Amino acid sequence: MGTTAADPAVLLTDLRVLVLAGGLSYERDVSLRSGRRVLDALRAVGVEAELRDADVALLPSLVADPPDAVVIALHGATGEDGSLRGVLDLCNVPYVGCDARSSRLAWDKPSAKAVLREAGIPTPDWVALPHDRFSELGAVAVLDRIVDRLGLPLMVKPAQGGSGLGAAVVRDGPALPAAMVGCFAYDSTALVERYLPGTDVAVSVIDLGEGPQALPAVEIVPRNGVYDYAARYTAGRTTWHTPARLDTEVAEAVATVAVAAHTALGLRDLSRVDLIVDADHQPHVLGVNVAPGMTETSLLPLAAQAASLDFGRMIGTLVSRAVAGAT
Repeated sequence: MGTTAADPAVLLTDLRVLVLAGGLSYERDVSLRSGRRVLDALRAVGVEAELRDADVALLPSLVADPPDAVVIALHGATGEDGSLRGVLDLCNVPYVGCDARSSRLAWDKPSAKAVLREAGIPTPDWVALPHDRFSELGAVAVLDRIVDRLGLPLMVKPAQGGSGLGAAVVRDGPALPAAMVGCFAYDSTALVERYLPGTDVAVSVIDLGEGPQALPAVEIVPRNGVYDYAARYTAGRTTWHTPARLDTEVAEAVATVAVAAHTALGLRDLSRVDLIVDADHQPHVLGVNVAPGMTETSLLPLAAQAASLDFGRMIGTLVSRAVAGAT
């Protein structure tokens, strides 16, 4: 990895940074935990940082007293669908992370998977099914056809969403309708994809000035076999191995695919690429997150620690690069 020293033209101690966290999504609590950790990390390296929610007071504040930069620790639609980034662009406030267009693309899983597939990056076969079409065409007939086409087991998850909310593994046909209903509680469109057994890994991609590079992969071993919301954020529900227990050649392939996915989606600064390594040791991209969690059990901080990167200096470097890029 490259140095985490900030751009000498942008001194961290001279910056005032706004950390945005909270929001109104299902992931509000996780976002607040991420935001507080980022806040503490920035303050530890001498940055004047403030934690703010994304509410009606935000825009007037940005206009009246714009910060030098924003770190987006908002999860769910508010932080990841591109809309907030578009508002920050309107206010000429620099921020860490990808632009609005790339954020929208990565947020919508079917669209992102289509881009990855076009770029030759492996991702499981899928079908995206809006709730209205599901009802209009007849639930039973549609589900039967999905099973015929994709086989079993299947992974059902919201087309737009994160933290494992609304996601379920379906191992037999009779369980599929309930999984669809659970998914539609979180999004109007369900993504149904072929479930690939294998090793779950997450690769964080960071650009500290030398181009995007993969941090050590984190292997995810949930106690109940499914990396759902409880497994992500409840102590004792999941074991993480950093670096992942992969052969050197496989680890290199995973890193290469992760950086390729980050690049294909037009991302910048940081992302987290979720993958499955199948029985033939081939990596497949499951999704890409443009606002990775920063909590005590989140994967990007674990990967940074494995790479011997100081978390505060790493975030500070991304902030300084955002400020330098806006001048």
